[in-house]
Amino acid sequence: MKPEDLTRLLTLDMPYGKYKGRKIADLPGHYLGWFAREGFPKGELGQLLNLMYELDHNDLRSLLDPLRTSRSRWPA
Repeated sequence: MKPEDLTRLLTLDMPYGKYKGRKIADLPGHYLGWFAREGFPKGELGQLLNLMYELDHNDLRSLLDPLRTSRSRWPA
């Protein structure tokens, strides 16, 4: 994991599926768990979904809160 991966979780939209358009960081745990059971996609998306799954599974979503706060101050 690279530090910028945490920022990508907050900025990258899910490109397909039931939660298309939702930020990776905002995907529900059961959906992330489904990917963990069925297999993550290849590439960056799969790596980020896996990272978000680990954060969710280990009850560490709150690690993203400071980034969410600072992100609200980013220029558009």
